[in-house]
Amino acid sequence: MATFRRLLLGRRLANDETHHTKVSNVIGLSVFSSDALSSVAYATQEIMASLSGSLHHLGLAAFTAGGVAHALFGLSIPVALGIVALLVILGVSYRQTILAYPTGGGAYIVAKENLGEIAALVAGSSLLIDYILTVAVSVSSGVANITSAFTFLKGSEVVITLAAIVLIAVANLRGVKESGALFAVPTYGFVTLMMVLLGAGLLKALTSHAGPTPEMVHTSIQTATQVSKFGLVMIFLKAFSSGCTALTGVEAISNGVQVFKDPCERNASKTMIWMVVLLGTMFLGITLLSSHFHVVYAHSTDPTVVAETLLSKLAKAVYGDVTHGLPRIMYYLTQGFTFLILVVAANTAYADFPRLAALMGKDQYLPKQLASQGDRLVFSNGIIILTFVSCFLVWLLNANTDLLLPLYAMGVFTGFTLSQAGMVMHWWHLRKEEKHWLSKAIINGVGTMTTAIVWADIVLNKFKMEGGYGGVWIIIAIIPVMVWAFLRVHRHYIRVRAMLAASRTEMIYTRKNRVVVLVSRIHRGTLEALRYGRTIAEYGQVEAVSIDFPDAHGRPSAERERLEADWHRYCEGIPLRFIESPYRKVVEPILHEVDRMRAAEPEYTITILLPEFVSENWWGNILHNQTAFRLKTALISRPRTVVTSIPYHLDSDLL
Repeated sequence: MATFRRLLLGRRLANDETHHTKVSNVIGLSVFSSDALSSVAYATQEIMASLSGSLHHLGLAAFTAGGVAHALFGLSIPVALGIVALLVILGVSYRQTILAYPTGGGAYIVAKENLGEIAALVAGSSLLIDYILTVAVSVSSGVANITSAFTFLKGSEVVITLAAIVLIAVANLRGVKESGALFAVPTYGFVTLMMVLLGAGLLKALTSHAGPTPEMVHTSIQTATQVSKFGLVMIFLKAFSSGCTALTGVEAISNGVQVFKDPCERNASKTMIWMVVLLGTMFLGITLLSSHFHVVYAHSTDPTVVAETLLSKLAKAVYGDVTHGLPRIMYYLTQGFTFLILVVAANTAYADFPRLAALMGKDQYLPKQLASQGDRLVFSNGIIILTFVSCFLVWLLNANTDLLLPLYAMGVFTGFTLSQAGMVMHWWHLRKEEKHWLSKAIINGVGTMTTAIVWADIVLNKFKMEGGYGGVWIIIAIIPVMVWAFLRVHRHYIRVRAMLAASRTEMIYTRKNRVVVLVSRIHRGTLEALRYGRTIAEYGQVEAVSIDFPDAHGRPSAERERLEADWHRYCEGIPLRFIESPYRKVVEPILHEVDRMRAAEPEYTITILLPEFVSENWWGNILHNQTAFRLKTALISRPRTVVTSIPYHLDSDLL
């Protein structure tokens, strides 16, 4: 087992090898920006789906396909421009956060230091939810892209998605640096192919005559005249809230500043700039090309069916006939690398979820085990929990991005807003030390206002989804529950710490010890338990107890008679007492006896000695000691009771 673990995860790393886990800017971009960069694969798609649904809801779907498409594209471009503007605001704001918090300035830390406990827990809850959704959404979307290209895989989306998530989890259990190097190829391959797609699309747009026909223009004018200004504003806001999925993952770099090579804050801020430039260019380019080539996308009416993605349709529109030759190669490369980066995008969540959970664990809002690093200097427990929950979500929602994406942006913008508000307070607190505090506070203040407005837009338009498949009300309901749970965990740790501190002032005295050796029959393990019992207690305080199953007439069993007959030869004067169990139970009678002894002799500590077989084979242990395991599990909750296992190693000569 240890050999397999080393083969799967690599050699163990010591604490002084932390520098080996630091990453360069190139690797850092693939680790922390793959989520944001990959969002271009579904952000424009969500804008188009929202616009299509709005026009259909208004009864405008009866127009010709070209006219409806042209009406859609007229709004998609300003929506995309607005989202890119918001991206720039967030990029500048988070760059300030990175420089101000070189040890890592995620929304949880910033809110905790500047806005208080409740705000920090709300930010932490929203980000934990966001990271879980990142894994589920990104991998499901990647699988949707690959099944759009290879239609024979349709119907296997859930299995492929679960397998991909497990693969990413194993890679992250090996370490951040190793997973980043592994996933750099898909990230940069995807960026390269997107730039090629945008370049080819731009060239085709300039050399072809594709554009709005007079019929399309006439139909779009009809559409505009039938919708009020208020209606157009509402359609715009709904599409904007849908397209904001493009901004998921923007904060990831600020959460992982310490992972970058020194000077970590400078390297992280440079990586943030590159991420904003690449994301903005690809997102705006895909939206413009989709508008020019009239690529239409609508959500599937069947939640169990995954529709062909917009990026697949766009690649076909740009490259032309993809059934042979170079267009076929470029199309399948585009779809393949889109699948890969969307799978890799989950790596951003795997980099940040365990780190955030560890921070909250150190602050005693989550179990402390989440703050423990594994063999590869990663937070293994957080990785395992993230894998389990995201896999469950994928299975529950059938790997359908149409159901997952509406929930996605809610948690992101909750964290955005709290983080930016916290930074405003941060600069206010430093107004006497920081020369340019006002300009920096204004920048973060603009970020706070814009993200708060978008948050309200998302709540307004995504509170309840059409078709009854949920909405962001689910996230709004879950976050208070999580905050309540965090507070309960925190209070538990405070209570335990107080009780342990108080126990130091108690009068120290020596308690009497009564040792009880549980016996089923006489063998070497029983004799070793009896000898050990005599070494830890006085002679008169050791006794052996055995469970007897009387027959139908109430007579002692044959096993009891044999044990009584042989006892005097081995017991060395230790008394043997039988507890009758007419219902053929073992654990329950012992528990009742222990409770009786504790009540009768409260001044005693009762030590239970359990002889246990230890087999040389792992499977041999399954065949033994199950009763002992049940006893230990039940007795651990009894006060003033100590349970000690006496191992009896079975070698091959005795078996």
